[in-house]
Amino acid sequence: MRLREVGLRDRRVLMGFDRDMAREATPLIGGGHRHWASHRSGSAGDDIHFGIETVRGRMLVGSVCTIGADPVTGLFGYGIGIAPRHQRCGYATDAITVLLAHMFEQRGFRKCEVSVYGGNLASLSLHGGLGFREEGRLRDTEVVRGEIKYLVRMGITAEEFALRRPDDLGGRGGGRGQHRRPRRGKHWRTPAAVSG
Repeated sequence: MRLREVGLRDRRVLMGFDRDMAREATPLIGGGHRHWASHRSGSAGDDIHFGIETVRGRMLVGSVCTIGADPVTGLFGYGIGIAPRHQRCGYATDAITVLLAHMFEQRGFRKCEVSVYGGNLASLSLHGGLGFREEGRLRDTEVVRGEIKYLVRMGITAEEFALRRPDDLGGRGGGRGQHRRPRRGKHWRTPAAVSG
């Protein structure tokens, strides 16, 4: 996986991803907004936008953008969207890790804060695994399709990220980001040989 600038041709693909997610009611990480709408409006202030693509084949699988990046306070947030057909391949984890490394180590930001819907267990788990800590729950709730939604505020500092950061961002093994699925579940084992 690598991050690159979003081009004009990419915007049509990203809007298609947005339509696919709306049909499947897939929640976006980093907040409940239409992530790719920000790409249509262009860059604002110090915010940056990247496409997420595979290293082999250079296929666009999603995008990530910073939100409210303020170099004076050193705070930023982000939104990320992975197309439904490319989810559960490790792209979000890798893209967030690369973005955090860029913002903390190269641009000198001090803290990243995100808001995640409390019912989005996949996103809460993802952020917890990356070292984000829950900082609070917003009292303002929203009713969507008859369910009450609340936001969980999570954050990570540059120091916390530096302690958890893998040494090699791009050299992870294990087939991450590949679209092949095992025939059997990962816990499947061949029956032990019966000796008689």
